[in-house]
Amino acid sequence: MLIEFRFKNYRSFRDEAIMSMEAMGLGSKKDCLIHYKSQKILPTVAIYGKNGGGKSNVIRAFWLAVQFIKNAQRTQHEKSEIPVHSFALNDYSAEQPTEFEFIYTKNSIKYWYGFSATRQKILEEHLFHAPKGQRATVFHREGQNFSFTEDKALRKLIGKMVSENQLFFSVACTMNDADCVKAMQWFREDVRFSRDYADIPDQLINYTDDPLMLKAISNYAKAADLGIEDVQFDVNNQEIDSSDKFPENMPDELKRALSQFAQALASSPHVKMQQMRVDQVDAKTTHKGKNKDGSKGLYKLDLDDESDGTRRLMSIAPGIESALRTGGLLLIDEINRELHPILVAYIVAKFQNKSTNPNGAQLVFTTHNTELMGMDLLRKDQFYFVDKRNADGVSELYSVSELGTRTTENIQKNYILGKYGAIPNVEIEEVE
Repeated sequence: MLIEFRFKNYRSFRDEAIMSMEAMGLGSKKDCLIHYKSQKILPTVAIYGKNGGGKSNVIRAFWLAVQFIKNAQRTQHEKSEIPVHSFALNDYSAEQPTEFEFIYTKNSIKYWYGFSATRQKILEEHLFHAPKGQRATVFHREGQNFSFTEDKALRKLIGKMVSENQLFFSVACTMNDADCVKAMQWFREDVRFSRDYADIPDQLINYTDDPLMLKAISNYAKAADLGIEDVQFDVNNQEIDSSDKFPENMPDELKRALSQFAQALASSPHVKMQQMRVDQVDAKTTHKGKNKDGSKGLYKLDLDDESDGTRRLMSIAPGIESALRTGGLLLIDEINRELHPILVAYIVAKFQNKSTNPNGAQLVFTTHNTELMGMDLLRKDQFYFVDKRNADGVSELYSVSELGTRTTENIQKNYILGKYGAIPNVEIEEVE
């Protein structure tokens, strides 16, 4: 569970930006909150801002840090640059480090992990945990100097193996440092990012052994009223439906997985047949049509022929269901892209309702969808804004709660009127 994310000197953010998931003392919508000991945590945060203001950089900062944390031991070879992008609109930020820090929980243990780096080396890195309630040091690093309070022999050995452009955290996990492995689980298992619909075939391969997930994706399509009657998957240039024999050289485990896949889709009243290809998935949909003589017919469309909205919903459905199932964190940039506002509300409500989110999943997204502000789905402290100053090009991240707004204030109206900033600075012509 994410409690707080902060970063500094990354792309359009010169100064420190903080996104806190800790709830304020508001009386509204308390039932949606996630409880961790004495803290109350938000299940959802919506980030608004004008085009070019930097709101997507919040998601990009999170993504970059997570990917680097998970893969630094594999990607950072000698002389490899660290993939940080400092603020570019002055003559000094390029010489200063980019900083990231996460406060989160995993298996009821609270963690603090962060690092600062230039493109050449890690300057500072730390991991603290609280398995017994009090914060304790796992390791702390200043340049190539490491300090430890426990397991000193192993960690000193690991420290000698860590290059200046690598994270101790990542290397320690490959050496089976128990505390680091436990802390890394959140990054590897719980944090997800939405994927573009160009990756739908790859996602289908990933979920061929998960019929519940495939059924969930089908349910999202039905909820969107997409008019899809049938879903077919072409596998290895040989069409296989649920009643056909699989190729003799196909492993039994894969046969069982594909059978489950077909059975799951077949349980939907709109799906009549499934076909799959082993090494490459070509998805097709079947729609109901009306012939010239008035009779009804079924017609196939390639997935590429479906609307952007259909493919967009299919692309983010796995991430939504995975987060809800495991209590993970999902980050989506431009959640409203190609989706109707009601569908966006449908997604957000799943995370806000305890009946659909019993495991404490979290959703962080950017959007221009101001209709959400007026739908009574989110608390005031769940709205964040990103604005960019014209004078120096610096982006700032702030919550509505930081502005001292009243509980009864109409956030949608006041945002459109410019009271909170983070809107385009244009003059709309009067229409008579």
